Amino acid sequence: MIQQAIARYLERTRQTTFSPKAVLFDMDGVLYDSMRFHARSWHEIATRHQLVSVPEDYYMFEGRTGHSTIDELFQRSFGRTATVEEKEHIYAQKAALFNQYNDGQPMTGAREVLEQVKGYGLQTLVVTGSGQLSLIDKLNHSYPGCFIRAKMVTAYDVTYGKPHPEPYLMGLEKAGVQKNEAIIIENAPMGVQSGAAAGIFTIAVNTGPLPDQVLTEAGADLLYPDMNSLAKDWKKIMENSFSATLNRNQEEQKQKLWIELHK
Repeated sequence: MIQQAIARYLERTRQTTFSPKAVLFDMDGVLYDSMRFHARSWHEIATRHQLVSVPEDYYMFEGRTGHSTIDELFQRSFGRTATVEEKEHIYAQKAALFNQYNDGQPMTGAREVLEQVKGYGLQTLVVTGSGQLSLIDKLNHSYPGCFIRAKMVTAYDVTYGKPHPEPYLMGLEKAGVQKNEAIIIENAPMGVQSGAAAGIFTIAVNTGPLPDQVLTEAGADLLYPDMNSLAKDWKKIMENSFSATLNRNQEEQKQKLWIELHK
């Protein structure tokens, strides 16, 4: 499964090598078990403002900036975008409610994934649509030594949120690596779309209520049911990335030799 996924990625992106040097982590639903609180607070605030939604919408919207989510709800409900004042007011209310509900629990298995990633000497970065400093500031406490603010991409850094590729392309710049030298770990359809559009190998971990098909159709190269499963497979992913690169290089050498011999 892993070998085929890497081969498909190389074919799709027209890359000749896959040599991971950095892992770009989404935050909500990947590093923290927080999406249920985001969905609850978004839905309650939306209902308070007569905005049409159901809780499941926010798993589909995940990865958008807060202002983009509010615009989506206003278009759906009132046929217009929200004013700057409306966005700031609604987002402040949502953030306050989220802070009230959120218990700050790390995602089960995330620490094990990070241990595997760090064990291979890979950089670790966060790329999130969140702009809530209360959650961002928890990273050093939850995962000491894993992340630094200079290598984080948040809602404050981007012009376009996910599913636009900008957040993950910015992550590549901060890591100083190329598209074929990174892996994304995501749980949201829009995040997966962003990673795929950026041309980066994207692993989806379905920690929410959405069907697996939603994530695979969004462009996930690999899919896992939880972070523990990903941690157990990490060695295989690294081994297969090396093997795929070696095999591709050998195949290219064979093709070059064939051309030379048949000139």
